[in-house]
Amino acid sequence: MKSFNEQSLKEQLVEIEAEKRKYTHGGNMRHLADMAGCSCSEIVDFSANINPLGPPLWLKHEVVKALAEVDRYPDPECSELTLAACEKFSVWPTECVAGNGASELIAAIARVGGFKRAVIPVPCYVDYERSCKLAGLKTEHIPLDPQRAFAPDFDTLSSFLSVSPAMVFLAQPNNPTGTAFDPAELKALARKHPDSRFVIDESFADFVPGLERMAGLRPPNVITVVSMTKFYAIPGLRLGLAFAAPEIIMEIKKVLPCWSVNILAQKVGVRCLADEEYERKTIETTIRLREDLQKGILEVPGIRAFPSQANFMLCQVQRVGMDASGLIEHLLKNRVAVRHCDNFDGLNSTYFRIAVRTEEENRVLIDGMRSFSGMDVSASRPKKTPALMIQGTCSNAGKSILAAAFCRIFLQDGYKVAPFKAQNMSLNSFVTDDGLEMGRAQVTQAAACKMAPDVRMNPVLLKPGSDIGSQVIVMGKPVGNMKVGKYVKYKPTAFEAVKSAYDSLSSDVDVMVIEGAGSPAEINLKQHDIVNMAMAEYAGAKVLIAGDIDRGGVFASLAGTMDLLEPKERDLVCGFLLNKFRGDASLLTPALDFTLSHTGKPVLGTIPFLANLGLPDEDSVSFKEDLKKSGSTGKRKDCVEVVCIDLPRISNFTDLDSLKGEPDVNLRVVDRPEDIGSPDAIILPGSKSTLSDLAHLRESGLADAVSALREKAVIIGICGGFQMLGQYISDPEEIESGGSAEGLGLLPLQTTLAPEKTLTRTTGMHSQSKLEVVGYEIHHGKTEPLLPTVRAAIVPQGSAGGVPISKVLGFGSKSGMIWGTYLHGVFDADEFRRWFVDSLRTRKGLPKLGKVQSVFNMEEGLDRLAAAVRASVDMKAVYTALGFAK
Repeated sequence: MKSFNEQSLKEQLVEIEAEKRKYTHGGNMRHLADMAGCSCSEIVDFSANINPLGPPLWLKHEVVKALAEVDRYPDPECSELTLAACEKFSVWPTECVAGNGASELIAAIARVGGFKRAVIPVPCYVDYERSCKLAGLKTEHIPLDPQRAFAPDFDTLSSFLSVSPAMVFLAQPNNPTGTAFDPAELKALARKHPDSRFVIDESFADFVPGLERMAGLRPPNVITVVSMTKFYAIPGLRLGLAFAAPEIIMEIKKVLPCWSVNILAQKVGVRCLADEEYERKTIETTIRLREDLQKGILEVPGIRAFPSQANFMLCQVQRVGMDASGLIEHLLKNRVAVRHCDNFDGLNSTYFRIAVRTEEENRVLIDGMRSFSGMDVSASRPKKTPALMIQGTCSNAGKSILAAAFCRIFLQDGYKVAPFKAQNMSLNSFVTDDGLEMGRAQVTQAAACKMAPDVRMNPVLLKPGSDIGSQVIVMGKPVGNMKVGKYVKYKPTAFEAVKSAYDSLSSDVDVMVIEGAGSPAEINLKQHDIVNMAMAEYAGAKVLIAGDIDRGGVFASLAGTMDLLEPKERDLVCGFLLNKFRGDASLLTPALDFTLSHTGKPVLGTIPFLANLGLPDEDSVSFKEDLKKSGSTGKRKDCVEVVCIDLPRISNFTDLDSLKGEPDVNLRVVDRPEDIGSPDAIILPGSKSTLSDLAHLRESGLADAVSALREKAVIIGICGGFQMLGQYISDPEEIESGGSAEGLGLLPLQTTLAPEKTLTRTTGMHSQSKLEVVGYEIHHGKTEPLLPTVRAAIVPQGSAGGVPISKVLGFGSKSGMIWGTYLHGVFDADEFRRWFVDSLRTRKGLPKLGKVQSVFNMEEGLDRLAAAVRASVDMKAVYTALGFAK
């Protein structure tokens, strides 16, 4: 037989465990993870009622600033925080006290006032009763009626208080039911029972728009408690406020420990109270998410969701003979945690509570409920196509070329893959076979996928016409010219087109490769982003952030980018890529370790500097940097020299990519007259703003320098450059800036800009060589000859005899020294390009090379690119992130 002491000890242990169970809270991630058999980070936590937006974006920076004072004791009076609270809630400083969370304040309040009993309507927050018991108060419960949506019965409550004064605990709105009461009824009750004390817990009141707050307009026997933990998503910091009459505040301060609120919480609290934008966004988002979540639960048989005004809702399993335990266990096996409400007085084991989380997390919860109920989860929502997104720390980090590499790698590994960029800002565009305009970068990526260019790959294209405005092209067609402000207002409409295009394209393939734009951490652009993290979130993409290590500062850029992302955005990032590396990669190890430690994300690849791939440059910056002054490198000695005139609004510079690849062509880009030299050919490229670029040529002296070489060098104009070769350009419809100007006068032509935009792919014939040329037209207006001396330089393929002026694709001088065309890609045809270069060689006194020297085909370059990236990147980690078993 066990001794009395042994039996007593066992009973005590059982009692302790029962007490722990009764006062269990949600959000115990370590316990939940142990039960689920996974890490804490894998749990989607619906058991704690925290703001679904997560902490304010500035939180980390405010904490870092506050660390400068961590070597000193915090202000015991929390003066700065208290003043901020008083200003927000319109009370005097003597009426406010701060504490280490609402729970600490509730425990302190229960100990002051000399009360013997506490009245608690239930169900409610379990700490009310625990605090009262620890303070020696006898607790009395008033059950709330589910048929009345758990609303407090103030008449019943009044009858309880008529017996003797008591401390009354009420939550506004109530936890776990989410229901709010009429403040006027509470104030009337408090005035009726002046000897009782009413503790109003407004921990979740911030989530309820238009709710009258009790902090400033309260009877003297009312104490209001405000939690900042839930609304501002800072449970790890702990912060609460209490508002009451000055004499009550003094009583509370006497029982609170000194330095209860640490310096980090104080500083963050001040900033929280001033952040009206975060408050507005939280309320709007929470209401939408809660309503959507409630609709989803309504579709699950056997589960009821009670109406709620907070960021959580009470639910009930309504199947005969079944409580909520089975559902809770099923959800936890699927890494989803909810709050069982069997330890709430007034509720039984059929009840559970769920927080309102993000849209994606809410879907996970609904799917878990559906699968528990035997419903087809796959039918609840279409499965997203796996997607990898390449973002960058800046423009020109190599996003386009890396996206092309991953496109080719996935293709080589047997997947059907397609590229995508929601919004491209580029003057370098392309016309598809069906006459629609898209960015050239996605054309290269389509080639990597061995797909025909499809406008769905780049649904929004912006073609800058000035520093503050662009032509906006949606699904391949212009919708107007917009300045920045107007386009920002248009962006929601553009994003709908983006999402529609993405859904359509992604449904056709196994995996998507998405390219971002610029940096995802541009604070001034994030609120209306449609191309970086907003697109990644919509696609459910795994993000790799690329940095250009060749320029220096890459690790600071990676760390800074992550610091400026919101928590949900950081969760989308699976790693980093260091691009354009030259040197010994082993020297990077300390920096790689620091990056992982600081950001929590690994560097998954260090990609070497890859030169001469024979692929189009991703933007004009790279194009100009490579070819200015020094020109093409690694060429034969007997080269011809071709100069491209730089324009501020240069467009479709890829027209010259094929020439750049010729072994006997030295191609240079020049922006000053003194740098032109004595070239064999001069090319005036395309322009998005012909009249302003023409004015630039005159002001810079380039126009005179080009004209002076008309007898010595072959001069070719393409599109806008073609228009500049003529006598006159007029813009009566103000397509660009309006007005008119004299051209360079090198050909007797006149151009009139018009609203109609020509978008077409064309096959033509070069009149002199009789060789085929292939390309596309993108231009406004018409160019016509003024004199019969001008001849047709390029005509439609198959033309015989006279060709109508309207059908001519380009005009030139009789000598052939000056000619122009609207045909982009005119040099891409291998036979014609060799003829053109050989004609320059002949004029220079060099022998013709005769046969084609280089084939303008991206296949070899794409394969070399893919091989280099595959060898440099942890592809196993990439496939794992995408959910592929590779």
